[in-house]
Amino acid sequence: MAGSGAAHLNTSKLNLGILRDFYRREFLECIDKCIGSKALVWDDGLTGPFGLIAEASLLKEQHEVERMFRLQSTGLPASNVQNIIFITRPKLSLMSTIASCLVSEETKGGQSRKEFYLLFVPRKSLLCEKKLKEAGVYGSFASVEEFNLGLIPFDSDLLSMEMDESYRECYLENDFTSMFFAAQSLMTLQALYGTIPYIYGKGDCAKQVVEMLRRMKMEQGGFEPQISPQIDNLLILDRSVDLLTPLLYQLTYEGLIDEVFNIKNTNVKLPPEKFLTQEEKKNSKEEALTEPKKFILNSADELFAELRDKNFNAVGTIVSRKAKTITAEFDERHAAKTVGEMKQFVSKLPHLQAARNSLAIHTSIAELIKEVTDSEGFLDSLRCQQELIHGIDTDKVNPYIEDSIAKMEPLSSVLRLICIQSICNDGLKPKVLEYYKREIIQTYGFEHLVTLSNLEKSGFLRPHSNKTYQVIRKTLRLIVEDVNEQNPNDIAYVYSGYAPLSVRLAQYLARPGWRSITEVLNMLPGPKVEEVQQIPMGLRKRRASVTSSQSSMGEQKLTLVFFLGGVTQAEVAALRFLAQQDDANAGVPYDYIVATTHIITGTYIMETLTADIKRYSREGVPLY
Repeated sequence: MAGSGAAHLNTSKLNLGILRDFYRREFLECIDKCIGSKALVWDDGLTGPFGLIAEASLLKEQHEVERMFRLQSTGLPASNVQNIIFITRPKLSLMSTIASCLVSEETKGGQSRKEFYLLFVPRKSLLCEKKLKEAGVYGSFASVEEFNLGLIPFDSDLLSMEMDESYRECYLENDFTSMFFAAQSLMTLQALYGTIPYIYGKGDCAKQVVEMLRRMKMEQGGFEPQISPQIDNLLILDRSVDLLTPLLYQLTYEGLIDEVFNIKNTNVKLPPEKFLTQEEKKNSKEEALTEPKKFILNSADELFAELRDKNFNAVGTIVSRKAKTITAEFDERHAAKTVGEMKQFVSKLPHLQAARNSLAIHTSIAELIKEVTDSEGFLDSLRCQQELIHGIDTDKVNPYIEDSIAKMEPLSSVLRLICIQSICNDGLKPKVLEYYKREIIQTYGFEHLVTLSNLEKSGFLRPHSNKTYQVIRKTLRLIVEDVNEQNPNDIAYVYSGYAPLSVRLAQYLARPGWRSITEVLNMLPGPKVEEVQQIPMGLRKRRASVTSSQSSMGEQKLTLVFFLGGVTQAEVAALRFLAQQDDANAGVPYDYIVATTHIITGTYIMETLTADIKRYSREGVPLY
């Protein structure tokens, strides 16, 4: 049942098409319980994730879904369907919208003809159900159910739960519900791919998830999947263990696309003018010239698969080489003389045309990115970041940050730099911290007292404490001078000289093992976790743990790295690079699959931590 769009999920060592099919089957069973024609009313936050497991065409052609609507307070458009299914996250604000939709349907007199259903994703919420009861609409539903959507396959080596606010919820609101869902997703994964023998973790949330896994396993009462383990090791990392990495500008091709244009559920919307031919520009209506162009970014596109993890400075060379290759292949038609040769060329034509289209798209995307990376603002900000991570003048007010505040640069950009300085200096001196706070409140508004408080609570901004960053930086070789961006030999290429701490931890766990960096691990926040899950004798493979050198040579081991609180595209690129390096080495090769609560950028983090201001002002709640 894996649709044509899922072929790229089967290309790695772990066939993630199986996981996609599992969620698809479960979802289709959910909606097929409603007999007859259906309209699905989607919470906006779920359309992207569900689009990756069940295409709209499949729902319409095979499952009687006639209409799909966005959940809006303006009510539902007219339709003649028998069933209306609301598919929503358990958020109180959305319950008010659902209630107003039902009330408006009732006034139209549509209630007698239609059945209403409510599907919570990933779990029901008592508070949400209470809100619907208070609004007097709960009884209108024929059924209220839940669909436990967990880790969604984004690509052959990338899974995401798309729980966008998990870091904020855990570290600001003390709400660890997302950690329960993470543990549950891991249980689903083990049901499909076998029990993972070795679990390692670092951080408070990692410890919680491992404890939940232990409890969930006990609740199974010995009833476990009879499948040989396909994943050898699980490494769970809290985002709080490495707050610096996501704040820095990602310098890979995909990382920069995400930084500048925001990739959402493998889709990106881009300005249309770069992607229209002259003919299209002439014939297009005004709306078509302003409507963003949507592109899917995954490894199904061969050129994107080649470019995505490269440092942006290496992209031009690859695109140029690809253009020459495609031109040469098209020119082969002139050399074809016999019918056989012509036939051979014609058979290659669809692939060549697809490659040429892809080349045109990525050339245009690269041009759009280059406009940003060549801008004075980007280069100055990048220079400031590089100086801070090298430890240059981190103990005093930074002139560039001071100027940025004076020029009223976007608040997220300013906060990003202040937080980088705070982390690289092991906190800011009281006078420096007070100065920044005063300037931000005076320039951007007093309401940002709440923003600054959020940054302190969540660990991004803190007063000066013990010197640990320099020790960690030296011990783990986080700064790599003269990194080769074209042909890299170290993960530091993804940030042009800075190696992500999170990925260094994965690298050290594989070889030579975490015991070699015990001192550094103790400096990082949260406990270290190690757990061995017993595998029945008949299902065991002759494999050792990730830190053992006793496994047979050349036998590939698969490690699932789960980031709690978000991961950047650059960190994913660094782990892919590690897998390629290990493949090239003579030792035991390692392969990596990345799982995460959601995919993040530095701007996204800063905006998430200031988002409550918008919410308070919208809901009219006083700040104090």
